[in-house]
Amino acid sequence: MSVRRIVVRQSGVHGKGVFATGPIEAGARLIEYKGERISWKEALRRHPHNPDEPNHTFYFALEDGDVIDGKVNGNSARWINHSCAPNCEAEEIDGHVYIHALRDIAADEELFYDYGLVIDAKQTRKLKREYECRCGARKCRGTMLAPPEKEKDKSKEKGAKAGKSGKSKKKK
Repeated sequence: MSVRRIVVRQSGVHGKGVFATGPIEAGARLIEYKGERISWKEALRRHPHNPDEPNHTFYFALEDGDVIDGKVNGNSARWINHSCAPNCEAEEIDGHVYIHALRDIAADEELFYDYGLVIDAKQTRKLKREYECRCGARKCRGTMLAPPEKEKDKSKEKGAKAGKSGKSKKKK
């Protein structure tokens, strides 16, 4: 029987978060980001228009242009919050997205990855506020949007990100 290494509970950063139940070693694969695989067209059709959080979704953009909607058949991975100083990263391997530890993680520590959101619009102050970051990291960017230099690199790739899409590295 395997022991769960993570648990969902209230976060001091935003809503729910995912926490380590015990020590986790750097490089460990923690969880697959699961949900329904849909097209961007369908993701935009479904996009919630909650005036309190108009840009909050559980979407994760894939390299082939599809999206994983973690709200439908999703798992605990959808509750991992953003940080500008993450302890995890998302990695796409053969169309699946896995969350890995970037460094050793202590028991009860919250898991974070850098969403690095890429939006098809100029990064204005207003847009950055719409995607405000609350991570509290010493070098917080103040936004969940990718830094402009990363945004330029990402704009060349398929599957530009929007909503709560995670940053991922592609591996085959």
